[in-house]
Amino acid sequence: MMLIGLTGGIASGKSTVARMLHAQGAVVVDADLLAREVVDPGTPALRSIREQFGDAVIHADGSLDRAQLGTIVFGDEGARMQLNAIVHPAVRELATKRFAEAAAADPEAIIVYDVPLLAESETPAQFDVIVLADAPADTRQTRLVELRGLSPEEAARRVNAQASDDARRAIADVIIDTAGSLDHTASEVERLWTRLTASDNA
Repeated sequence: MMLIGLTGGIASGKSTVARMLHAQGAVVVDADLLAREVVDPGTPALRSIREQFGDAVIHADGSLDRAQLGTIVFGDEGARMQLNAIVHPAVRELATKRFAEAAAADPEAIIVYDVPLLAESETPAQFDVIVLADAPADTRQTRLVELRGLSPEEAARRVNAQASDDARRAIADVIIDTAGSLDHTASEVERLWTRLTASDNA
């Protein structure tokens, strides 16, 4: 088993890189999907969120009201840290379980953990390679405006709320340039896959 950490800022093209790696044969575990799963109704994390932030963040059907929770934690560093202290350990536990399942199914599996906030957190030692989907901040802001309909001000806030480009590059073993065309990104991913499979078979 080889465990790859794939990270990148918002609108960096990280999900595109993950899909390309999956097409090459990688097993992709998506941290964002896990973060949703760990707060499903009835989970310990959702109960802790309710205790911490109140009934206002819970829909009538018992599910998490993400929009309401977002209004509480956005711009409030203390509240965001409280939320992260609840969600992040649950995500790590579930991710570890998924890695083990993939390795049990195929001991030679190349597992890609798609995790946006890797540079913002303590870098786990278990990654064999950390890959960064890298596009300049102004490119990512433009994508948020043109592709997701955000205002320029909101796009800038979201980009600036994350780790800096330098912080991400500092932890990366491999940098995939995602600022250009899809074909260019695909060629870089293919080069990465060749490197990973060569290492895996060494």
